[in-house]
Amino acid sequence: MLSSQLHATADVIPLSGLDRLAEHLPLAWIEEALAATGTASIRRRRLPTEQVVWLVIALALYRHQSMPEVLATLDLALPSATDQAVSKSAVTLARQRLGPAPLARLFDRTARAWCAQDAARHAWKGLSLWAMDGTTFRAPDSTDNRAHFGAQAYASGKVASYPQVRAVSVTALPTHLVSDIAFGPYGQNEMLYAKTLVERIADHSLTVFDRGFLSAEILLGLTQLGEQRHYLIPAKSNTKWERLSGTADDGLVRMRVSPQARAKAPHLPEHWTARAVRMVSANGKERILLTSLLDRRRFKADDLAECYRRRWEIETSYRELKQSMLGNALTLRSQHPQEVAQEVLGALVAYNLVRLEIAKAAIQAKVAPTDMSFLRALHILQNEMIWAVGMAPGRLPAHLLRLRTQLQFAIVEKRRGRQCPRRVKALPKRYAVLYLKKNLN
Repeated sequence: MLSSQLHATADVIPLSGLDRLAEHLPLAWIEEALAATGTASIRRRRLPTEQVVWLVIALALYRHQSMPEVLATLDLALPSATDQAVSKSAVTLARQRLGPAPLARLFDRTARAWCAQDAARHAWKGLSLWAMDGTTFRAPDSTDNRAHFGAQAYASGKVASYPQVRAVSVTALPTHLVSDIAFGPYGQNEMLYAKTLVERIADHSLTVFDRGFLSAEILLGLTQLGEQRHYLIPAKSNTKWERLSGTADDGLVRMRVSPQARAKAPHLPEHWTARAVRMVSANGKERILLTSLLDRRRFKADDLAECYRRRWEIETSYRELKQSMLGNALTLRSQHPQEVAQEVLGALVAYNLVRLEIAKAAIQAKVAPTDMSFLRALHILQNEMIWAVGMAPGRLPAHLLRLRTQLQFAIVEKRRGRQCPRRVKALPKRYAVLYLKKNLN
């Protein structure tokens, strides 16, 4: 089940626990990314660039371990005559030589390939389903990171304690695979990142947006630049329109493009139309959804409302990435912007690898990928990769089959309509608290 390229190079690069994920990420893809960016190793090193790519990915899977510990745990470094451990400074230099460009190319290649694998299986009325949303990552407070990324400034004049990376991503609703991302300085508006992503969204698709992306330039750009590319987005409370046909629950409306928007994008028309559908959430709150899906018979209002409810599941993918996989760490590891970009891209490849394994195990278990626990699956993969270090290639197919069976233990029972009170309990005090009464005399 492993790629033929990995078997052919087994005498050059030793097999490691990460080879179990190499079923999805062939060595040929890594070599292609390195060659295209001019970063392939020429001289023989203990950490050739191919292994450094795997190291960057593994650093996200084992966030609680240091870089030398990850190298040793997964046996990633090539053997040497002295058999000395690779120092942390050598790992840092290896990462600097690699840079972020190969990881960017590798993420793009893998994301497109992996998202396309089961696209037909998860299609909704002939359309692939996506969600666009934004998030931030905290970076270590180094001079370089703060100068490049910046940080949030508060109304009081204070600035956030750590530099922040602003990111906007496109995620597959059925599998939670991240298909595309744009990130950079915190000071750049999310809408600018979103514009770069809209151009690359697949044809014959429906993208569900958060209300913050309600913009004629973004939504019309989505529908006009491709074939059968549609949007679904909640209206803001101050959104105004004129009803052209239909009812207040489901009708065609016309909205005016603001003069400010037309000044920035003169190609925009004075007005644009959309279908407005009223939905009621689980807590009884009403919401108006705007969509370019105008066929009321094919795309019923209840189906559109259910699609929007699924968008909220994407919020959990950020939690899985930043809390479950990255260990809820306060910041990323890297002290310089180039390594921060490399680390974010490596984490996305690692996240998608875990999500892809979940998707494959879900097919075998005959459940939806979102019915499986990401954290449980991550722990199983982490343990299995360590056990696979040094395993003979002939035993790997049986090992993969056992892993897929183990992943079925990650199935969780669906809980509909579960609500918890928004309360925070006080943490226990380490020492006794002395309460003093004020002297009122």
